[in-house]
Amino acid sequence: MPVDFNQVSTPSFVLDESLLKKNLKLIQYVAQTADVKIIMALKGFAMYSVFPIINKYVPATTASSVNEARLAFEEFGEEVHAYAPAYLEDEIEQWMHYCSHLTFNSFNQYNKYIERFKASDKKIACGMRINPEYAEVSTDLYNPCVPGSRLGIRAKEFGEYLPDGITGLHFHTLCESNSYSLEKTLKVVEEKFGHLLQQCAWVNFGGGHLITQKDYNVEHLIGVLKAFKERYPHLEVIMEPGAAFAWETGYLVSTVQDVFESDGIQSVLLDVSVAAHMPDCIEMPYTPKILGVDLAKAGEKRTRIGGTSCLAGDYVGDYYFPEGVQIGQKLVFNDMMHYTMVKTTFFNGVKHPDIAIWHEDSSYEVVKRFGYEEFKAKLS
Repeated sequence: MPVDFNQVSTPSFVLDESLLKKNLKLIQYVAQTADVKIIMALKGFAMYSVFPIINKYVPATTASSVNEARLAFEEFGEEVHAYAPAYLEDEIEQWMHYCSHLTFNSFNQYNKYIERFKASDKKIACGMRINPEYAEVSTDLYNPCVPGSRLGIRAKEFGEYLPDGITGLHFHTLCESNSYSLEKTLKVVEEKFGHLLQQCAWVNFGGGHLITQKDYNVEHLIGVLKAFKERYPHLEVIMEPGAAFAWETGYLVSTVQDVFESDGIQSVLLDVSVAAHMPDCIEMPYTPKILGVDLAKAGEKRTRIGGTSCLAGDYVGDYYFPEGVQIGQKLVFNDMMHYTMVKTTFFNGVKHPDIAIWHEDSSYEVVKRFGYEEFKAKLS
């Protein structure tokens, strides 16, 4: 059954369990058919209340901070892959405790800690992040291959051999991309780093693979992966999408608090904040979809959706409501589970959305409700 939004208190993030399982089944199909390992990146989706469901379909996770690594280790399982631009001296022992794989951003970082790894009883698979200097990402904020990038090692800096103790390579140059972008990226990676791939035991294709988007060519992806494995049969291939797991699986449900006119634009204030609860809409930027509502076209009355923080720019998009908007009306933002939920802040101390699940049996469960104590705990 679809989500009954009449049962949802606002503001609230609501995950549709059936849609999540639909994505998981597709991801599992790709992994099994192409004989690759697909793991979940917590930076895109870290709703640990559904980790038991996800764990039935994928074997491991990947983390970008020691906090994510600990959450993954304690709530998902002991195979935790990790990459961070810099590993802090006072956290490295925790990284080593929680992680099975650690990828380094520079030779300096690896050389700083190599003796720790040699002395440790725990055998950790160590890798290096490479920068192929090629990416099909239009927004510089999300492009790790811009000139002067701080992420990854370029081919001319690598030389002919892997450093002692390094068993894998990692690249992450995609962002909500398709299989054709991966195919072209692999061509560049092989041209520049093919000799090093021959020396590796594993390679990580990073994230940005939007496998569960409706127009993604899954069979083409499987073909690309199989062809790569034929060229490098000795390699374990790892992919770590974040958004694909939670793509179009849930909503941010809000209630209209006020409606008024301003210079010919109808302003609507909600009980959510774009800046605090949908920051990607400002960073990317993009205009989110509201269920049952279209964006305003030329000549149509514009209704601007805004939040309740004091930031002047706390609004998103101009929509068209043919029947108008009423105070107390619920507005439902679609596709709000990936990245959005993990990026929320307590800016202005505005009411933070609940986190809830609409289960397959049509039951509604609030798994987390935020209050003053969570806001206060971030301050001093």
